Amino acid sequence: MGQVTTTDRRTVLRATAGLAFTAGLAFTAGCATHGAVAHPAPSRSAAPSAGPPAPGPRRLPGLPAQLTHGPRDRPRVALTFHGNGEPATARALLSAAEAHGARITVLAVGSWLDAHPELARRILDGGHDLGNHTLHHLGVNDMSEADALAEIEGCADRLRGLTGSIGSWFRPSRAARASPLVERLARRVGYPHVLSYDVDALDFTSPGAPAITRKVLGEVRNGSVVSLHFGYADTVAALPAVLEALDRRGLAAVTTTELFS
Repeated sequence: MGQVTTTDRRTVLRATAGLAFTAGLAFTAGCATHGAVAHPAPSRSAAPSAGPPAPGPRRLPGLPAQLTHGPRDRPRVALTFHGNGEPATARALLSAAEAHGARITVLAVGSWLDAHPELARRILDGGHDLGNHTLHHLGVNDMSEADALAEIEGCADRLRGLTGSIGSWFRPSRAARASPLVERLARRVGYPHVLSYDVDALDFTSPGAPAITRKVLGEVRNGSVVSLHFGYADTVAALPAVLEALDRRGLAAVTTTELFS
């Protein structure tokens, strides 16, 4: 973890949390397994952002196709965020993580990248992982083969156009795990593994920052992959307490790529 003074940390965290509360309390549906709502039709006007090509997916020999956690013998955890919602909240979460010396993983919705293409490079420039969370954030496991493939490929195309790669990871939308069909389609697009999780913060239900903090800290352990979301002020407010508690336990918040390295 980076060294930040208490005064500096409080100043930064107050500023970033304020951004999120100004933006509003909730901006997008979470990854429940039902009740999918279509996003507006994506714009195709996003231009590639400056910077080196982003890392692509890696095959991890000996590990399953669907990954729920990393090694249990190392004091590391991955905080993974579903990339959607108001940009101010996304920037607040990124800044709060960076102020603490933490790195996160963002699984971005393709239509969100269409609307806010600059955030792809912002995520990467902060040292974070960037991956694919389908094009429209619908129930991908319930789709036909053609529609599910279009959702995975559509987001991969956005990522490639903006960053030079299809992203490091794929996570299905509206489900913790991919169906056998979606797993196979993800491999076809170029993702050897599907990224699941073993800790669900349930922050998309807007339970309040203390509830999110208790949920995460009550379940997290060596190697955990935690599911969180952009777009919720409760998540911004909870993140400092989560990171400080992880510090006290000696658990480093790293990217998913680092977790499996």
